[in-house]
Amino acid sequence: MKIKSIVFVLALGTTLGAVSVGQAIDRENGLLKKIFNRRTSTSVKMTSPTQEPPIPAPMGTDPTNKGAKKLPVGKLTSLKEDAVINTLSSEEKSLGFELIFNGKDYKGWENKGNWVVEEGAIARKDKGGGITYNAKKVPDNFELRFEWKVGKGSNSGIYYRPGQYEYQILDNKVHNDGKNPRTSAASLYYCMPPSKDLTNPVGEWNTGRIVCKGSVIQHWLNGVKVIDFDYKDAKYAWEVELLKVRGANLDARGANFQIQDHGDPVWFRSLKLRELKDSDQLDKTTVTPAKIAEEIVKREQAYIDNSKKKK
Repeated sequence: MKIKSIVFVLALGTTLGAVSVGQAIDRENGLLKKIFNRRTSTSVKMTSPTQEPPIPAPMGTDPTNKGAKKLPVGKLTSLKEDAVINTLSSEEKSLGFELIFNGKDYKGWENKGNWVVEEGAIARKDKGGGITYNAKKVPDNFELRFEWKVGKGSNSGIYYRPGQYEYQILDNKVHNDGKNPRTSAASLYYCMPPSKDLTNPVGEWNTGRIVCKGSVIQHWLNGVKVIDFDYKDAKYAWEVELLKVRGANLDARGANFQIQDHGDPVWFRSLKLRELKDSDQLDKTTVTPAKIAEEIVKREQAYIDNSKKKK
């Protein structure tokens, strides 16, 4: 009898102990659940994703590309991320463009071996001079489209008429020429400054365009016309003088395109050329050249004076 009582007491104690432990666990779980629910209801707020404001299209472009054929010469959209390099669009074919670099080799170009084809681009590898397109002469009236990029501090250019007609290629932020708008990227070098600096960061591609018809010269950068220069216009007499001092014959024609070698890493691709017809109308949008600092103008005047004395 005593043994049975002892067993009953022990069993009852075990059962009560288990019940107590179970109740304690339930109470703890309930408390944690309440804390979790309170935190999620008071601290965690679900919000809809923030929408970034739309990026405005560059001035002088048509982001929808509707009616592109109706636009004046050069008035076309800037570089598209999904564009296929070194190819002509149907619109460009209809306008009469031809590729002057095929992205594979230097057929039609005079290369001294210091330029290589790198990922479909003309790339400067070593010293040895510029590279010249000698398959044909530059038409008197033409439009050249191209893409370009530079390394840090790089300097280059595209010559397109006899003498010193040069579309400047430059890292404006690092190279010293970037301090003077007249020698900055997209300038008609040491003659006409672009209206503003629209270059992309170093290592990124830019679009360039050169349009020449008669005495009018236009430079475009990333879809925007930054130079509209008529060398017969009297208001540009100062700029004309600078170009003449450098050796330009303003009425000369029949050059070959040449990419300048300044010893720096530069890349070019998607070079497209067409001859302009008499019926082709130029874009007439007004362009205001960037202002040149007075101290720079004084140095330029001294350069002109010294050059005339030497003659």
